[in-house]
Amino acid sequence: ALARILPALPANFSAPVLIAQHISDGFADGMAGWLNDLCPLTVTVARAGEPLLPGHIYLADPVTHLSLMPDDRIRLIPRAETDIYHPNCDRLLSSVAEVCGRRAVGVILTGMGRDGARGMLDIRHAGGVTIAQDESSSVIFGMNREAIAAGGVQTIRPLDAIASELIWLARVAPTCSGEVGS
Repeated sequence: ALARILPALPANFSAPVLIAQHISDGFADGMAGWLNDLCPLTVTVARAGEPLLPGHIYLADPVTHLSLMPDDRIRLIPRAETDIYHPNCDRLLSSVAEVCGRRAVGVILTGMGRDGARGMLDIRHAGGVTIAQDESSSVIFGMNREAIAAGGVQTIRPLDAIASELIWLARVAPTCSGEVGS
């Protein structure tokens, strides 16, 4: 899903993008490199204290949880052995809701489990925009279904319509970041 959305974002995309993708330890650098080769935007693994830059994509490493600090810098939280999801989408999305409020945009894609449902609800309650991938374009209608059922999703779109929605949102409203939790 990310390999279809991210390459469709133009080189002049005006918002940073933070991604929490459930992957195994040791795969973040390879995934960031692969996505970077596909995209007109720069894709890197997020680093602690790094400031958010427009048009830059930050991928969470599963050995930590990615979150946003009040000064729009990246915070990495050590993962506990008991954490089921890593990196954790709820932690990322909830931190963006807290820091960005109405400027936040949350996107949840195909995936298994409930991770992200609480964070999407937090963004919606903060006045931000929330988007979920629809069932027909999802390989697994799980995380996105849970976020929809929890009431955290305002808009449901097919996978191939999500990038254009993000481009439109970045043009018409100041966004803190475009988050993709999957």
